[in-house]
Amino acid sequence: MSFIDAELVQRIHNEFLDSYDEELELEMEDRIYFQDADSPTQSQEAKEYRQLYFRELFRLQGELVKLQDWVAATGHKVVVIFEGRDAAGKGGVIKRITQRLNPRICRVAALPAPNERERTQWYFQRYASHLPAAGEIVLFDRSWYNRAGVERVMGFCNDEQYEEFFRSVPEFEKMLVRSGIQVIKYWFSISDEEQNLRFLGRIHDPLKQWKLSPMDLESSRRWELYTKAKEIMLERTHIPEAPWWVVEAVDKKKARLNCIHHLLSQMPYEEIKRPSIDLPEREYHDDYARQPVPKEMFVPDIY
Repeated sequence: MSFIDAELVQRIHNEFLDSYDEELELEMEDRIYFQDADSPTQSQEAKEYRQLYFRELFRLQGELVKLQDWVAATGHKVVVIFEGRDAAGKGGVIKRITQRLNPRICRVAALPAPNERERTQWYFQRYASHLPAAGEIVLFDRSWYNRAGVERVMGFCNDEQYEEFFRSVPEFEKMLVRSGIQVIKYWFSISDEEQNLRFLGRIHDPLKQWKLSPMDLESSRRWELYTKAKEIMLERTHIPEAPWWVVEAVDKKKARLNCIHHLLSQMPYEEIKRPSIDLPEREYHDDYARQPVPKEMFVPDIY
């Protein structure tokens, strides 16, 4: 192997390592700071568990890429709904699902609170515009089930609107399924002690304080009301066409792996064979000379 070939192989290897570093950056969000393999502060069992987690996560993400290719090739349409209490880990699993996928195929819909105009629309109207076309997966980070949860508990809807939601949502989802959209619904379940612990973590972490809104604090106070609302929601909207699946989420890592594994099991995907790729020869022209970029246009080389 020539020196140039060896250097190219090393650069490709470094690129792989960089992609793994991205995953480690995500892990920083869980307050698991990087430690040397010989660190005495981490038990052997914890090290092995972490290694197993990463090995399985990378394997499942490889399967997600196969799923993505199958969805694109077959024109399948998928809606995945993620619901659960604040700090239940919905965002974390969504990040792991989308991390290595094409955002043109798999995208996230995380809608803010409705504005004045949207509040006068048909309730499902603002969600309908985010539904997938053929060959797309849409992950709803919270969804139309806001009405059954936060809107009910916080008094943002009246009793008539609440009951109309439960009359409408099964028909709405059946209509989506009849139109060829697969609907998968996950509820992330955590204990009140675990939510309290995660809220405390956010309070004391400057990088995560933005996640803790006054609404989150109020939801913590109204834990039992949210529990009752969740129970009613699951009972009245668990339909054969779009059933609910509950993810035990006290252990974040297990929740991510279990949810991704289950999501993969919900579709009969298979690996789509890709044609072999050969880089074309670069074209060079004698009448072109590359122009230098002025130094003042470069970002300062601080690091």
